[in-house]
Amino acid sequence: MAGSSLLALIDDIATILDDVSVMTKVAAKKTAGVLGDDLALNAQQVTGVMAERELPVVWAVAKGSTINKIILVPAALAISAFIPWAVTPLLMLGGAFLCYEGFEKVAHKFLHSKEEDEAAHAAKVDALVSENVDMVAFEKDKIKGAVRTDFILSAEIIAITLGVVQNSPFVNQVAVLSGIAILMTVGVYGLVAGIVKLDDLGLYLSRKASAAARAVGRAIVAAAPWMMKGLSVLGTAAMFLVGGGILTHGIGPLHHAIERVSASAGGFFGAILPTLLDGVTGVVAGGIVVLLVMAVNKARGHR
Repeated sequence: MAGSSLLALIDDIATILDDVSVMTKVAAKKTAGVLGDDLALNAQQVTGVMAERELPVVWAVAKGSTINKIILVPAALAISAFIPWAVTPLLMLGGAFLCYEGFEKVAHKFLHSKEEDEAAHAAKVDALVSENVDMVAFEKDKIKGAVRTDFILSAEIIAITLGVVQNSPFVNQVAVLSGIAILMTVGVYGLVAGIVKLDDLGLYLSRKASAAARAVGRAIVAAAPWMMKGLSVLGTAAMFLVGGGILTHGIGPLHHAIERVSASAGGFFGAILPTLLDGVTGVVAGGIVVLLVMAVNKARGHR
């Protein structure tokens, strides 16, 4: 009896681990859009910080991110346990926010004046060269801003993951949510640390005696800004795809219409059509939310 109970326990644990592995992979794929944006945003948050303080700042933000997830994971589990009906509305809100954020980025040059961008750039330059700027306060502001950004993105990641596991046993929910939280924190901030120090690595190699090392260093220095731009572009595109996908799956008639159109198209085009339509939905939804936000802000300004 004891032996069979032990085998049953081992089998249950193996089954749970297998389920957790599968669901974690699904959740990781669905949160990829937020992850790409998270990488780009957090790497950009440390621009303007002195080179020797970049890694301490990233570490401070990573600790803030950990606290964010310590708050968000239990909150998500409580929602799943006591008000499971709220999962879908939260997902829809998260999807709409992703689309809004993506559209706002694309339309940035139309929504923000050139003077605003130049003022922000000038503030960063002043922080580096002016003796009157309190660098401790500047760094703390950077960290607070990055932690606030992380909280929003972490909430999106946790909400998307919760949507994947909401019908699973509680143990699986705990394991998957905790696993995603740890994976995203370690992965994002490990990569952010590497990205922000790429230019230093390139500079170091460019000063070596070896011609090959100098060539590699110059290539890294030249490629680092393009990598940041590439991450930002991919992250924004993924936000439309992920956010649009959440919205189309949450709106039954729209989801079924996309399935019918894709099935009738057939072949390779039929296979990629749902993703394309999710992206189109994301762009349209993002534009609508941006217009609504602008209207609300304008109304508040007149009061």
